[in-house]
Amino acid sequence: MLEIKNLSVFYGRHRAAEDLSITVSQGEIVVILGANGAGKSTFLRAIAGITPYARGGFVSIEGNDISHLPPHEIVEAGIAFVPEGRGIFSDLTVKENLALGANPLRARKKQSENLKRVLKLFPKLAERKGQIVRTMSGGEQQMVAIGRAIMSSPYILMLDEPSLGLSPLLCKEVFQNLMKVREAGLGILLVEQNAKQSLAIADRAYLLENSRIIKEDLASILVDDPAVQKAYLGGNGDETGFKEKLV
Repeated sequence: MLEIKNLSVFYGRHRAAEDLSITVSQGEIVVILGANGAGKSTFLRAIAGITPYARGGFVSIEGNDISHLPPHEIVEAGIAFVPEGRGIFSDLTVKENLALGANPLRARKKQSENLKRVLKLFPKLAERKGQIVRTMSGGEQQMVAIGRAIMSSPYILMLDEPSLGLSPLLCKEVFQNLMKVREAGLGILLVEQNAKQSLAIADRAYLLENSRIIKEDLASILVDDPAVQKAYLGGNGDETGFKEKLV
């Protein structure tokens, strides 16, 4: 389990995230929703060790305190982060990108096993192992980014806006892939502005506003919340059957 307590990030006097506390278990998808500037990406970057956070913030994975550790030690502890924009090596092949994901010590002995796992999750990557990544579609590149993260043998996978810039059809494919990842036993912490599709696949959700969590509940409950529908779902209140349409 990933557990975060009282995490705050300040840029000078500007509050980017304040007293954020969440949990993510293996085998579940947790989504963080919020408007631009609410602090969602900052929160993920802080957990990943990229952005410093204030003293008193606590982060643990599988009961091990990893508060304020550098990014490479956080990866070794079992957290993989796919940033906005994917962060893949576009001039390398699919296979080369995946191999780079197995660099952490925790993953090296399991490289072959994890590669089989990734290629089973994403058969398209098995067909295109030798393809240069920049020649692939945005959805396929997102598969590479997720697959590379899985190669590090994480307990928890964090993704920042995985559907950004993708067509509706490719968005649907990415979210279906995330459900496959959950079924494989990983926990997923997802930051998304696509509230409809993320709530459709999530187990739980947190709403972030002005750097604070203002609400948390089961995704199936929040999708019917009038305030959530007004702010994130277009305000029509008609989300019936959406999950069935997605899957």
